[in-house]
Amino acid sequence: MEVTVEVTEGLERRMTVQVPAERIEEEVETRLKSLRGRARVDGFRPGKVPLSVIRTKFGGQVRQEVVGEVLQSSFYEAVTQEELRPAGGPRIDPQVMEPGKALEYTATFEVYPEVAIGDVSNINISQPKVDISDDDIDKVVERLQKQRIQWNSVDRAAEKGDRLKLNFVGRIDGEEFTGGSGQDIPLELGSGAFIPGFEEQLTGAAKGDNKIVEVTFPDDYQASELAGKTAQFEVEVLAVEESELPAVDDEFVKEFKIADGSVESFRAEIKQNMERELADAVKARVKQQVMDGLLEVNELNVPKALIEEEIDRLIVQTKEQMMGQNPSGDLHLPRSMFEEQAQRRVTLGLLLAEISRQHELKVDADRVRATIEKFAATYEQPEDVVKWYYSNKEHLSNVESMVLEDQLVDWVLDSAQITDESMTFDEIMNPQVAEK
Repeated sequence: MEVTVEVTEGLERRMTVQVPAERIEEEVETRLKSLRGRARVDGFRPGKVPLSVIRTKFGGQVRQEVVGEVLQSSFYEAVTQEELRPAGGPRIDPQVMEPGKALEYTATFEVYPEVAIGDVSNINISQPKVDISDDDIDKVVERLQKQRIQWNSVDRAAEKGDRLKLNFVGRIDGEEFTGGSGQDIPLELGSGAFIPGFEEQLTGAAKGDNKIVEVTFPDDYQASELAGKTAQFEVEVLAVEESELPAVDDEFVKEFKIADGSVESFRAEIKQNMERELADAVKARVKQQVMDGLLEVNELNVPKALIEEEIDRLIVQTKEQMMGQNPSGDLHLPRSMFEEQAQRRVTLGLLLAEISRQHELKVDADRVRATIEKFAATYEQPEDVVKWYYSNKEHLSNVESMVLEDQLVDWVLDSAQITDESMTFDEIMNPQVAEK
């Protein structure tokens, strides 16, 4: 078998392969002889069909099968011979396929890049340092209070923060429209739950009032048939209610199944939960910086085929998530919206794999066990969950991949430049809010 390889562009290779005619002919002949003993041909007894008849009747089909198989097998023989690592499937272009002549074809494909890990000591990492204060705990307690808020009817004009009970009918150009009417609908003033401008016009309203509220739907409104249009809502105020937060006392604490039922234990458990959430957030923040740093110190040409495969995976994942939220919606997703994410994921995958190979990093079984036990701790029967993970190869493999990635992050951190950064609990847990 003769093989020549040409570098076309970047990671693309064009390989020309010639397979001797004898290899094809011998395999065709062997199969025809094997077929002779099994083939049923009118006018001949089984096993007595002349080989010339078998060749005439089945020769074309057998040759086609042999050529297809040889194309596949010889390609992998050739890349092994040339020590190439194809990334994605090849494009096969037959050149010569005539009986009696050497089979010749070209295979165009990309190869994996040579990966040389850059100097990770040039990576800068900001390590968050956060103390959970009493004020942070108070904010969580307040959120829990709001989840159990009580609404009491009042006989006064509505203020921001009050809740109204409404009947309303919406019209555009005098015609009612789908989704524009409601009966006994609650609306908290200031929540931003309704169309911009709607709530503001009901501030100061009282029980029994009837008002006309005029609003214009945003240009990017989700219901495109309403976008940019002006509507008039005939609104009847059924009730005005003010909020009352429950007192944080032993009765309130009972709802959270605290062992001794005390407020002190309640706050202590909240702090423990916050510390777990904080640890996960810090870990994620540091990991993000490590990954960003690896990309900065490593320039890598990534095979387009791998990026396309990753885009396919991301589209499937996104569609599965969207189907759960909007099963009847339009799920056309342009590939361009996933290109940057796919390139990042493929590049990092190649870098992490090379680090793992060069430094012979193996999955730490103790860390795998600890990770699984952490997952299982949130269930009523954690021992059963642990057993389930270890009896399910796919799920165990997923955990092992997570742990190995954490070990790779630790390897980078051993050499990176780390500086402490003081942050508040809100800054690290709600970075978008903190930025505003």
